[in-house]
Amino acid sequence: MEDTVMIKRPGYTFSKRFLDISVALFALILLSPVFAVISLFYVFGANKGPIFYKQRRIGENGQPFYIFKFRSMVVGAEEKLYSNPALYDKFVENGYKLPTEEDPRITKFGAFIRKTSLDELPQFFNILIGDMTVIGPRPVVESELVEYESPERIAKFLSVRPGAMGLWQGSGRSEIAYPQRADIELEYVDQASIWFDFVVLFKNVGAIFAGTGAE
Repeated sequence: MEDTVMIKRPGYTFSKRFLDISVALFALILLSPVFAVISLFYVFGANKGPIFYKQRRIGENGQPFYIFKFRSMVVGAEEKLYSNPALYDKFVENGYKLPTEEDPRITKFGAFIRKTSLDELPQFFNILIGDMTVIGPRPVVESELVEYESPERIAKFLSVRPGAMGLWQGSGRSEIAYPQRADIELEYVDQASIWFDFVVLFKNVGAIFAGTGAE
């Protein structure tokens, strides 16, 4: 794979942003009842606490932003992870994640919304404001960039806007770990186009319904 930064094509960039805004607005309106029902579980259920979870990720051109999700973990989950060296080491060794059944931070309701990918719905807000796009490489935390192995590969990964759905997710999500994950994400950068975005979209829809690699 050639380690080059993606050259931005004005027509592609404009079309992609237009589609992002259109899809995000439509989805937020259509899914507003789903947002309301899920929110009730945080108000009246056993998972009381903040509805949304935000985490600092690295976006296009290395700009940090906060990604939004429905909270699937206990309050103070990150502090619980970083304060437990054994748990954090396992987290890193397992590709910056923990199996749901072995993660003490995940609530029962959180396990359900993760399995169904409902926890990802608030990312339509990230798409609407321009931090993310519908289709693109998944945004990572800064410490995860080391998995891309070289400054050239990191620059290539960060040369596009991160996405809510990407080629890695459509190819198997958590079943595919680094370094293969990095190769797949960079493959998307090589092939990025509106047509290829639709290919990736259909792969993601299939993975979601099949429950492939869901955690």
